[in-house]
Amino acid sequence: MKNKSEKLPKKKILIFNILAVICIIVFCIAITPITFQNDTYYSVAIGESITQNGIDGKDHFSWHENLNYEYPHWLYDLMTYFLYHLGGWTAIYIATVIFTCILGLALYFTNVKMTKNHIVPFIFTLGAIYLIKSYITARAQLVTFILFVLEVFFIERFIRNRKIGYAIGLLLISVLMANLHVAVWPFFFVLFLPYIAEYLICVIVDLDLVLKIKKLLFSVKKKILNKNQEKVKGIEDEIAKIEQEREEIKQRRESNRKNPYKIKIERNKNIKYLILVMLIAGLLGLCTPLGTTPYTYLIDTMQGDTTENINEHLPLTLINQKDILILIVLVIAGLMLTDIKIKLRDLFMFGGLVILALMSRRQTSILVLLGMPIYCKLVLAFFRKYKCMDDMKRLFKEMTGLYGIVITLCIVIIISTNIYKPKKDDTYVDESSYPVEACDYILANLDINNIRIYNEYNYGSYMLFRGIPVFIDSRADLYTPEFNPGCTVFDDFLNISNIGTYYENKFEDYDITHVICFKNAKLNLFLSRNYEYKELYSDERFVIYERNVE
Repeated sequence: MKNKSEKLPKKKILIFNILAVICIIVFCIAITPITFQNDTYYSVAIGESITQNGIDGKDHFSWHENLNYEYPHWLYDLMTYFLYHLGGWTAIYIATVIFTCILGLALYFTNVKMTKNHIVPFIFTLGAIYLIKSYITARAQLVTFILFVLEVFFIERFIRNRKIGYAIGLLLISVLMANLHVAVWPFFFVLFLPYIAEYLICVIVDLDLVLKIKKLLFSVKKKILNKNQEKVKGIEDEIAKIEQEREEIKQRRESNRKNPYKIKIERNKNIKYLILVMLIAGLLGLCTPLGTTPYTYLIDTMQGDTTENINEHLPLTLINQKDILILIVLVIAGLMLTDIKIKLRDLFMFGGLVILALMSRRQTSILVLLGMPIYCKLVLAFFRKYKCMDDMKRLFKEMTGLYGIVITLCIVIIISTNIYKPKKDDTYVDESSYPVEACDYILANLDINNIRIYNEYNYGSYMLFRGIPVFIDSRADLYTPEFNPGCTVFDDFLNISNIGTYYENKFEDYDITHVICFKNAKLNLFLSRNYEYKELYSDERFVIYERNVE
């Protein structure tokens, strides 16, 4: 059965696509934040360091000695530095806007191709970009979002027609991820698993192992009793019955696959070639100056305790993220309470994405983005079931008329304006979160090459961007024993900031000379009353102390 949208005039489709592109770009510009997050600052600094020192496996920004650094997103850092060198923060902001627009357009056109519909992918694209707005920033993950969307598209197209171009695209994505954001490179292979699992289940089911074993036993028995013609005749009859039973089961199975009750299962012979592509892509992890880091980085990270103490890595609490809760409930309710069907690989994909999201809240972005083809298919299946496709076709024609275009543009512009308004006066660097003036004081009044300053995790990246050696920054893995044996900086920071240990003992161990912290930090409550700490600088948010080390 062909989709209604396939019969729409090409001119109308072109008009709708142009309208969708304009709306998505306007919306993405409004969504993109002006103020940068932690990682942007160290990306600029590391990119500059790469141009000067190459990828030498050493950290150049902490005052801790001999720390090894694996440069997990060296290519993105290098790109970010060149942008900064070209046009400062404005160039990085413009690049972030462009990447966000590319992500939105990739989502839209990918889902149009996969569903043969336009309206549902258009609406869902705007919704998806809104849901992941907190993950849109100048970080390597924004680029990998685009690559993940393209990966799903290439996989779907490859198993449909097995064109070599899509295989090459998948291999290129593997190489790019291994250099842009090595921590997510293993997830590249996770997206293959639903397709492979569906294929293996079909292969195992189609083997009819029980009947094959029974036939084999009868064949062996026949050879043993080959001189007893009467018994051989009976065995041959049993074998014939088994063959007939196998044929009947095969016919029923094919009939059930064509008209399933709930889950559609497809045995696609191209999956064998997809597995080969995946294996080749696994070898391409070596196409990076990082050596074997793509194969070990995520394992080392998961063994440490950074994921248990960084907010975005914590398990998802659904009640606190109602949008994701509603999304999951709607999908499950749609499958349980209606008779719409779902492909087995889509069910595996959705289930896997939900599990990943529950394990780490940052993966909710992947649930939203990569689950979109599934959501679109289910909604369209619902519309077809309840005879709504003609209404959608009429809506499509209205939206591609003059009044429809104007109304759609007005709605998107109004929504985008309301999203952009609260941040129109934002700056690239938020001085309430980052010690801009405090860093000015440090650089003007302290010898940064001969001090050991204790700082907090959240703004360490900005300090190292300013050229101030730091105690810790948001490259959390760098400060753990999994990446630097014997290094306990991350754990010590947690204990000091939470007053889980006596700060003075740790400061003595590290030979701390100065301390910078938020005024509302727990640590400041103690330092402000300790006569061994001399206040050198203070503003509305930050305070700097000099520690008496005599």
